[in-house]
Amino acid sequence: MNHIIDDQFLSIEKVKEVIQSNLKLELSNASKLKIQKCRSFLDAIQDKSEVHYGINTGFGSLCDTVISNDQLSTLQRNLVISHACGIGEEVPKEIVKLMILLKIQGLSYGHSGVQLLTVQRLIDFYNNDIIPVVYQQGSLGASGDLAPLAHLALPLIGEGEVYFQGQKIASSVVLDQMGWQKITLQSKEGLALLNGTQFMSSYGVWNIIESEKMSFIADMVAAVSLEGFDGRINPFNENVNKIRNQVGQIVTAEIFRNILKGSEIVAQTKVHVQDPYSFRCIPQVHGATKDTIAHVKNVFEREINAVTDNPTIFPDEGEIVSAGNFHGQPLAVTLDFLAIGMAELGSISERRTYKLISGTRGLPAFLVKNPGLNSGFMIPQYAAASVVSQNKQLASPASVDSIESSNGQEDHVSMGANAATKCHQVIQNIKKIIAIELFNGTQALEFRRPLKSSETIENFVKSYREKVAVVEDDIYMHPEIKKSITFIESLNY
Repeated sequence: MNHIIDDQFLSIEKVKEVIQSNLKLELSNASKLKIQKCRSFLDAIQDKSEVHYGINTGFGSLCDTVISNDQLSTLQRNLVISHACGIGEEVPKEIVKLMILLKIQGLSYGHSGVQLLTVQRLIDFYNNDIIPVVYQQGSLGASGDLAPLAHLALPLIGEGEVYFQGQKIASSVVLDQMGWQKITLQSKEGLALLNGTQFMSSYGVWNIIESEKMSFIADMVAAVSLEGFDGRINPFNENVNKIRNQVGQIVTAEIFRNILKGSEIVAQTKVHVQDPYSFRCIPQVHGATKDTIAHVKNVFEREINAVTDNPTIFPDEGEIVSAGNFHGQPLAVTLDFLAIGMAELGSISERRTYKLISGTRGLPAFLVKNPGLNSGFMIPQYAAASVVSQNKQLASPASVDSIESSNGQEDHVSMGANAATKCHQVIQNIKKIIAIELFNGTQALEFRRPLKSSETIENFVKSYREKVAVVEDDIYMHPEIKKSITFIESLNY
């Protein structure tokens, strides 16, 4: 079964399906015709004396330098190799593969002027798991993700490195193995490959998929902690949440009512009137994160169904428009928003962990039977707090920053690439924080026995206990925390 690239709306759910089902890509006939029509239009105007940015001119502040027709192919090759200035850590392979998918999607609309052969080769890379080596740093988020997309494009012309069959090797070697010729880039092609928001978009899509998963898991883990803390169900009542009229809050409260249905611990009489905010305000905080994810998802779904290179070609109107669709501001501000929303999910999680080890509500200090002799769960909370504070630093917005480049021609940039990688790190950190909460919450739950929680929670904890045992006396904690993180990462949503 193949995923057909066409003009149908590409949802993030569909992207998730393509990734998880390892579907192959295929261009629809309609997309092929659009690509060919646009290329033919561009070829037809090349012999005219008109000057068009990036087609027969230099780039950036060199936009007024006209290039002769016999040098247009060299111009495009030079663009790709000169812009491949990525630095830092490598982009995870799964995100690079997503970059290929989204670049193909953007080119398929027939407004970029690329050869059909070029798009088909990108599809060949995707379908054969030939993953270019791309670096995390180097993009300003306008004019698009130039440096990382240059690294993505290098293998098309036999330059750079790729991962293939478990090895990092020169792309020229892989082309020879596959029997493929290097692409000779035509006018505008290098610019079409480099201009665009696919680095930001791919990180964003990945971040959204992971955020949805972690939002779901955070609810389940918080419910375990609520039971371990002997928390009250009242803050999750339908009536009190409905009158706030916030969608995420209402949904969160309903989720908790369903998760806790049938719990003996919830049903027992409480001696305390209220819970601390980290428990009582779960619907409001977790709900706000759900609303954040929904907003960010909406923005990114529009983006991955868009044309974001420059100049843009309109064959039917006979027009070539030089504009700014590559500017990443819509993505930068929403990635910052997502980082803030997810950081808060971690922040409230760590506070629940802190309450669980506090020696209140009938729980022993640090969740061990002999505190003093045993330090118990004292330091896992330190570790979570450390990561939470790092997330606070990472949640400082990148999108309010800008820096002048290209001799002032590019005088405002989005810094969306930095927003994307920071947000990715926040989400990776969330997994650690939630895993530590689960480590503590399940331990606290043991002190509520023989009472049982709901069937949903008991089954969840049972599967967790297959990986992480109850702690009786002090043990080497790092391996147990690592097991807890692995358990969180293994959950399906």
